[in-house]
Amino acid sequence: MQIKQYTEDAVRLLSQLIATPSVSRDEKVAADIMQKEMQRLGLETYREANNVWTIGKQYDNNKPTLLLNAHIDTVRPVASWTREPFKPELEGDILYGLGSNDCGGGLVSLLQAFCYLNEYGCAGYNLVYLASAEEEVSGKDGISRAIPMLPHIDVAIVGEPTGMQPAVAEKGLMVIDLKAHGKSGHAARGEGINAIYKALDDLVWIRDYRFKRISPHLGATVMNATVINAGTQHNVVPDVCNIVVDVRTNEMYSNEEVFEFINNHTQCECKARSFRLHSSSIDLEHPLVKRLIDMGKQPFGSPTLSDQALMPWQSLKLGPGDSARSHSANEYIRISEIEDAISTYIQLLKI
Repeated sequence: MQIKQYTEDAVRLLSQLIATPSVSRDEKVAADIMQKEMQRLGLETYREANNVWTIGKQYDNNKPTLLLNAHIDTVRPVASWTREPFKPELEGDILYGLGSNDCGGGLVSLLQAFCYLNEYGCAGYNLVYLASAEEEVSGKDGISRAIPMLPHIDVAIVGEPTGMQPAVAEKGLMVIDLKAHGKSGHAARGEGINAIYKALDDLVWIRDYRFKRISPHLGATVMNATVINAGTQHNVVPDVCNIVVDVRTNEMYSNEEVFEFINNHTQCECKARSFRLHSSSIDLEHPLVKRLIDMGKQPFGSPTLSDQALMPWQSLKLGPGDSARSHSANEYIRISEIEDAISTYIQLLKI
């Protein structure tokens, strides 16, 4: 009966959050709701910008600390929604609404599990629960702003939708801007140096090159040219060609290493927008992973980015819902998934 009550409380809070627009960088009201709910539950809260957290009452400096984390922000609703994205609609076992799956289900399930473990004890860990902001844009006022204010963290569980299977590795992201320089001229006379043609060899190399180090969970590091922009009008040979390259790194490369390799193998001017979104992973011998395997869970690698990329400690993703529902029209979470998540988190961590 206790899990049923935790589930009802989780669904009530999630419905309130769905009804509160919280697109990235505009999460203040959702953060207020989370803070008030945590205080209603008798938890002492801390806040930095729109990041809200609490620390378990049995905190002991001699124990390692486990962070339970999920985000409160959402993407903007896509045009193909046929329901009202900010109206929670419960139909049988299904709760519809923007952010229900990504990652409201994990957010509210982790909070309920934290409350149970805070009351009855957690096996070997201090607990910190953090509802973070700006995850969808990896914003500077998201988890990066909260991290310096948290206690020392040893490992984290991130409540992104994984079907409650442990994602033990996550690909990183790096966006690179390539620029080929030519010389403008009249197309009719064949004058100038065509910057598009100068970029062709680099585009072919980007298309064909395969990185050698293959991850058992994430596969290969991959790169794709995703945007090309050149030229001003049909009769002018373009003097600049700009290319955007999307790079998804596995845990066997750092973003800096991949950038240097690309820079050394291309003729274009090459600039990375950021190196901060690294691939992340956790040792398969970590006690949390071993415990999950003992519970019948199957570790896997996740291609999608989360706040793990900004965490300086080991972490894994484990949350209710299906990643394929994220950012889609008519997003939903199953109530049974939330109930199972709360039970699984408690089973994993209770004394």
